[in-house]
Amino acid sequence: MAHLAPLPPSASPELADDFGIFERILGFVPNSLLTMQRRPKMVQGFGALTQAVMDPDGPVDLGFMRLVAHFASRAAGCQYCEAHSLIAAGIHGIDDEKIAAVWDYADSPLYSQAERVALDFALAAGAVPNAVDAALMARMQEHWSEEQIVQILGAVCLYGFLNRWNDSMATDLEASPKALGDEVLAPGGWTGGKHVGDD
Repeated sequence: MAHLAPLPPSASPELADDFGIFERILGFVPNSLLTMQRRPKMVQGFGALTQAVMDPDGPVDLGFMRLVAHFASRAAGCQYCEAHSLIAAGIHGIDDEKIAAVWDYADSPLYSQAERVALDFALAAGAVPNAVDAALMARMQEHWSEEQIVQILGAVCLYGFLNRWNDSMATDLEASPKALGDEVLAPGGWTGGKHVGDD
């Protein structure tokens, strides 16, 4: 059960455009932002950062950016964000078969070598203590441009904020990401943790 209850979107009508950003990303306004709206400027700032990192004109595919976010969240242990990022990956073009193979990315033919390296990077960058070293960065540079690496790390950092927010707030997981988590992530040990029921 969430430590602070989400407020309805109507509580902050001035945030309609900001909430719209996340409706386009996820198909709904997440409980994280409905809780955060107690400080409207935080929602606005987070929306601006999200648009900058998840830039459709950027050099990295937006669906893949959501997979990066998933792996960063996995490293941080935020089960809310693990499920949310996979919902967003599907909305942004990652097919169901590839999402279903997310636990097997290191060996699955559905993932390219460049993608595997970037997901290894996301796990290392999302870990505490940070596990990115010179060898991993050299592997990244074999497959990704400097601009792409900056955007990929931007996704890790964007979700770093969300990981801390949602785990500290025990944000309640909405129905559609929970269903995806139960279907795709549960076989790898995902339970939803504190974000479902009364954990």
